[in-house]
Amino acid sequence: MSEFEDPLSFSNAAVDKVKVLIEEEENDALKLRLYITGGGCAGFSYGFSFVEDIAEDDTVITKSGVSLVVDAMSLQYLAGSEVDYREGLQGSQFLVNNPNATTTCGCGSSFAL
Repeated sequence: MSEFEDPLSFSNAAVDKVKVLIEEEENDALKLRLYITGGGCAGFSYGFSFVEDIAEDDTVITKSGVSLVVDAMSLQYLAGSEVDYREGLQGSQFLVNNPNATTTCGCGSSFAL
């Protein structure tokens, strides 16, 4: 596991929502994992899941006691990004504000480089 200074940022709204979700699950060992997969309408898709374990090559960003975990392959596409959480008319979701993306889809869950 590598830890270095802020390759990604984690908004206060995202941190607060993760705290609520962890409390609901009653498992303080949970961490939010952000990853990238191929597919989606723009080429790549963002994915989120809760995990307990972290791999040796994962990067961990911790803010206010909440950990965001990113695998090494995904991190190369996410450097400089911000993970945010928003609630609106179309529902609630975690979002990635990725400065590396050249295009994004309307829903914000996929992008191209």
